[in-house]
Amino acid sequence: MLQNFLCYACKEYVEDLAKVPKAFLQEANVRLIVIGQSSYHHIKPFCSLTGYTHEMYVDPQREIYKTLGMKRGEGNSVSVRSPHVKSNMFLGSFKSVWRAMTGPVFDFQGDPAQQGGALILGPGNEVHFLHLDKNRLDHVPINTVLQLAGVKTVNFTNKPEIIDI
Repeated sequence: MLQNFLCYACKEYVEDLAKVPKAFLQEANVRLIVIGQSSYHHIKPFCSLTGYTHEMYVDPQREIYKTLGMKRGEGNSVSVRSPHVKSNMFLGSFKSVWRAMTGPVFDFQGDPAQQGGALILGPGNEVHFLHLDKNRLDHVPINTVLQLAGVKTVNFTNKPEIIDI
């Protein structure tokens, strides 16, 4: 679940989610779904910007966020920095504001204070894993979620993998 569609950290996280092969998900019988908290008309431009082709939905009233206990506001700023966030705070924030200002309608594409998170749900309504972000950089590593869901992991670096034989 995203903080908002303009959040630079969320954008960079979703760019890495886009690298998860559909075949890996199908093999494990898992669906990858991103939920944002703004209007549906932001989905297509955001997917185009990030290269994300998996499922995406919106929750403009943030009912799911509230039900899961996701907080508003920045919590503990002393956290592990997400390996998926490549920009520093200054440059990332500048890019976010620039996208807002140059977009068709100036809007923050969701509540900028709303925190997101990650969860593994199902089968049924059973929650197997829940991570509530404390701040915009507190995303759980994607490979952690993939492993917990029984999906093959992905090499997100540009470095070749070393296989010990």
